Amino acid sequence: MSLPTLETTPDLAAEQVAVLAAEEVLAKAQSISEEEIFAAHEGGKLSVELTEPLVDRRDLSIAYTPGVAQVSRAIAAQPELAKTHTWASRLVAVVSDGTAVLGLGDIGVSASLPVMEGKSALFKRFGGVNSIPIVLDTTDPDEFVETIVRIAPSFGAVNLEDISAPRCFEIEQRLIEALDMPVMHDDQHGTAVVVLAALTNALKVVGKTLADTRIVIAGAGAAGIAVAEILLASGVTDLIVVDSRGTLHTERDDIEHMKLDMAQRSNPRGVAGGTAEALQGADVFIGVSSSKVPEDHIAAMAEHAIVFALSNPDPEVDPVVAQRHAAVVATGRSDYPNQINNVLAFPGIFRGALDAGARRITLEMKLAAAAAIAGLVADPTPEMIVPNPFAPGVAEAVAEAVVRCARAGE
Repeated sequence: MSLPTLETTPDLAAEQVAVLAAEEVLAKAQSISEEEIFAAHEGGKLSVELTEPLVDRRDLSIAYTPGVAQVSRAIAAQPELAKTHTWASRLVAVVSDGTAVLGLGDIGVSASLPVMEGKSALFKRFGGVNSIPIVLDTTDPDEFVETIVRIAPSFGAVNLEDISAPRCFEIEQRLIEALDMPVMHDDQHGTAVVVLAALTNALKVVGKTLADTRIVIAGAGAAGIAVAEILLASGVTDLIVVDSRGTLHTERDDIEHMKLDMAQRSNPRGVAGGTAEALQGADVFIGVSSSKVPEDHIAAMAEHAIVFALSNPDPEVDPVVAQRHAAVVATGRSDYPNQINNVLAFPGIFRGALDAGARRITLEMKLAAAAAIAGLVADPTPEMIVPNPFAPGVAEAVAEAVVRCARAGE
């Protein structure tokens, strides 16, 4: 769906234009019919465009045979030329196995493909980055990794998407080790980056700091663990993660792997129980699960609390209810203020990594991306703690921060 045309005056700020555009898009989205949705997806949402003309025999001789043979011979003799004379080094593979798609769960590879196409569309629209959706008909980590490694010469970076936990942790780490290119599971790190950016500004609104803040994360899957990791790296000292059986702590004998590791590095007060116990006096609640949190749990939080209820389409706590007790409320939805949306992060992160010729997307790059996103909101308010994704320059600012970070680490 294209953006509506807006009539603007010269003194209308770019941010205002972006907000108006988003509001008009939302108004249109709320009245979209099923027929319109299916018509927009018919035949897929992507196409391939030519970068050079192909209109006559001369063009054909340059683009294909015999001219292309010269380029192929040159690459065979000097493999590094593939980075400048093919699209591989500027192409992101958006890869999924369809096991954890949006809020739909394990819906299979074919059903996940429209989502991967959508992700590629966002890469192009917001970051100017070419990408290609790839879905793999396997849930075996070995087969998944082997397949991507074998086709890796076709692209320059890997965006992993909608892969269920805990397999996603293993797959990402193994691909990072096996490939000489940026690899990132966006459900983990894109979410973490935007949450950190939003929390940075929300804390400014309420006059608190990361180091002195009690934070509770509901959800110990891909997003929950990644959010916990980036917050710990940012200086948070009092962090509790809650899964479906309660808080993560070292006395539990039913957790292992990533959860056990997180239990050993979080929950310094050894709080047991569930969200009721964890949220007593907490400053921040971050929901990245499908669980529901009763109003009285939110009411028990500290004064000037912050609530990020990010589950889609149904937040962990109704935003209207949360606003009765919290000073700042954010969701993952577009019909409430403060949408925590990964599109603020991943197009710029990958663009920056590709621009810098980076081999890895590091923690420092993610922290730099979060700082760049937060910095785009000059004066945070309870209703605006992150920039609008349609605001000009978001991906560019993130990409520039990533490039600076990459080059500083060289």
